[in-house]
Amino acid sequence: MTKDQQPLSKLEQYFEVEKLVFHSLDLALYNVSAVVEGQEYMITDEKNQRLKSHNLLSLQQLCQHVKAKKQVVRQSSPYDEMVGGPIKVNNELEVSLGDNKLY
Repeated sequence: MTKDQQPLSKLEQYFEVEKLVFHSLDLALYNVSAVVEGQEYMITDEKNQRLKSHNLLSLQQLCQHVKAKKQVVRQSSPYDEMVGGPIKVNNELEVSLGDNKLY
């Protein structure tokens, strides 16, 4: 499923977004999306490249001026299928994440 994209600079101008979602992709690789009025947008830079990093704190720092009600880390796992379990439609896990400004 492809998500629409929004540049970070535009999201920083919103009064408030519902949620920042840091997607845990693979081996400590993350990208980030924002939920605005029920619609999820992948966040890009000014060159229309998705924000991504091997460091979650650096992504939080990049997004520090986005006013979000909450932040979460989202991860989905293919392991159920890998061990012969039934194919699942959605096994995403979301964990609340605070911004302690450790950057």
